Amino acid sequence: MNAQRRVAILGAPLDLGASRRGVDMGPSSIRYSGLAERLERLGLEVADCGNVTAEIPEVAPVRDEHARYLPAILASCSQIARRVAEIVTNGVMPLVLGGDHSIAMGTFAGLHSVHGRGGVIWIDAHGDLNRPETSPSGNVHGMPLAAALGACGFSVDGFDPPPWVDPARVAIVGARQLDPGEKDLIKELNLCVLTMGDVDRRGIASVMHEAMTVVQGPGFVHLSLDADVCDPEIAPGVGTPVRGGLSYREAHLSMELLAEAEMLTSMEVVEVNPILDHADVTGALAVELTASALGERII
Repeated sequence: MNAQRRVAILGAPLDLGASRRGVDMGPSSIRYSGLAERLERLGLEVADCGNVTAEIPEVAPVRDEHARYLPAILASCSQIARRVAEIVTNGVMPLVLGGDHSIAMGTFAGLHSVHGRGGVIWIDAHGDLNRPETSPSGNVHGMPLAAALGACGFSVDGFDPPPWVDPARVAIVGARQLDPGEKDLIKELNLCVLTMGDVDRRGIASVMHEAMTVVQGPGFVHLSLDADVCDPEIAPGVGTPVRGGLSYREAHLSMELLAEAEMLTSMEVVEVNPILDHADVTGALAVELTASALGERII
């Protein structure tokens, strides 16, 4: 089997980067919703590699109000990076389950250690492009893409410092809530940001085709999928819901187009919060969207 037919699931139950507790149970929720079984029905060879360890807010020190719990977050990201690098080196596709979006720093560091700088489709209601000096909250889950681009000064122990991602190969899709500091960094780095306004005007197919054109190239092409990109009506179990997100069909079509392009080398799904969910509908949606990204079709 090639890497696209072999998938390794890695859980990252981290919720230090967010304000609302519960997202650390996201990997369990997604697994419980039948992820491995769904992927195996697609003919994929699936291995579950368990979870990395993570501190909890009751134990970890805040340290810096501008980047709360950063040392503990980076310690977990170092574990993620090592595991992701091992998976990729073995010719397998890593599928990382969050946890909050700060886990992406670990994923990127691991991918970069094998492939060098690559591209990312960041499908999210938010840009996650804040830096400690611009963040309104100090929550690190709002900083991982900026960190991956080398704009935060963060580093993951045992791995090369960022940038881990080529700014010319970043495409943010579905954004509808950006802070002033994020807008400044978007302009400074000339990042491709395709908002929900673009989706409304052009349709999700056109938006995704542009995004895929931007991110293609050598090394890795990573999909970072935040459940809050979907409208809260279909994904209530997220910590930072924003109305006006992707519909059920728009979300699925975006994943189906990625699968058809056969360009993804890695994927992560983040910010599923079972405490805020309704009868696990968000966990189940995460499984469905992952399956679509990895090749599931209506016919």
